[in-house]
Amino acid sequence: MLDRSPQRVATTAPSTTMSEAAPAAAGVAALAAERATSAEAARRLDPDVARALVDAGFSRHFVPLECGGNAGTFRELTPAVAEIGRECAATAWCASLMANLSRMAAFLPAEGFREVWADGPDAVVVGSLMPAGRARKVPGGWRVSGRWSYISAVDSSHWALVCATVPGAERSSAKVFAVPRAQFSVADTWFNIGMRATGSNTVTVEDVLVPDARCFDRQDLFTGRAVDSAAPCHSVPLEAVNGLSFATPVLGAARGALAAWSAYLTEKARSAAARPDAPQVDRASAHATLARCAADIDAAALLLERASLIGDKGAAATRLEVTRNLRDCSYAVDVLVTSVNRLFHAAGTSGQAESNPLQRLWRDVNSAASHIALQFQPAADSYAAQCLAI
Repeated sequence: MLDRSPQRVATTAPSTTMSEAAPAAAGVAALAAERATSAEAARRLDPDVARALVDAGFSRHFVPLECGGNAGTFRELTPAVAEIGRECAATAWCASLMANLSRMAAFLPAEGFREVWADGPDAVVVGSLMPAGRARKVPGGWRVSGRWSYISAVDSSHWALVCATVPGAERSSAKVFAVPRAQFSVADTWFNIGMRATGSNTVTVEDVLVPDARCFDRQDLFTGRAVDSAAPCHSVPLEAVNGLSFATPVLGAARGALAAWSAYLTEKARSAAARPDAPQVDRASAHATLARCAADIDAAALLLERASLIGDKGAAATRLEVTRNLRDCSYAVDVLVTSVNRLFHAAGTSGQAESNPLQRLWRDVNSAASHIALQFQPAADSYAAQCLAI
């Protein structure tokens, strides 16, 4: 379980739960901030930062207890990821996915997940649920081939979960397969303007034999039907928590952007005050920007905190709660993007300097918000279907 203790007072004022984060997460955040520029240039996590994420417990957070993991909670994970996101959204993104891909691996039959964590609970699992591959049944398992893009933190991985289409008598279905690092290759394809340090490159699997114990139906993940684990974190429907996986790093980055903007504006006001002939800061405008953005970030944090608590209900979460979580995560990200954009515009030309962390956070937030799991219209449709008889 990620340890938690009170951290420094944030520029925003999150609730009691959200103000607590793992001490180890704070250490990762500091290291990630130090290596952010070089990680962006390299287009992948700094190796020391990747090791620090594992040491902090992210990869083992949702691993079954019998494999030495914590079978932990979203309530614990959310503030830890957000703490890292204040300094580096890309690192927070990888922390979140390390935890959540391990959660998905726990949907394998026990024989399969015991193999994944045979050497301990800290194996890093990456992957994609897009059915970009193909699989055919053979004696004892499946022959799997395919190419999957946007696999974050793949350079640090030990296993990949990949999704492939399986032909059926009436219609095709999708299965998820666990493939060890020695049986897939990685192509250097990640050249995006934002979230550069996630190293979200492309995985290729070529006619690999995957035994039956290392696959499960993707639909079981969507509905929360783990084969051999009854832990709440393994019985919650994916729709309830998938948006949370991607929204939490954005929350942290928005807090970081507000802190960076506040420090910049304070210094700008002090410098201007020392030179009466220089243009002075418009205090009323600055105050309004600060208050509005802080309030919006707090509101988004409360929505994500509630989403975490619903996620921890596991199978007990109602369909309305599940779709409300989907709505809340996408809406929270919309609010956070608006706030970060407002801060970036209010910073002026100097906010765009490569030396200013605000521009990196701005790029990362807008890049992260484009993820398919965070789009508002599909979330609105799912939620409305539970509320309206039309």
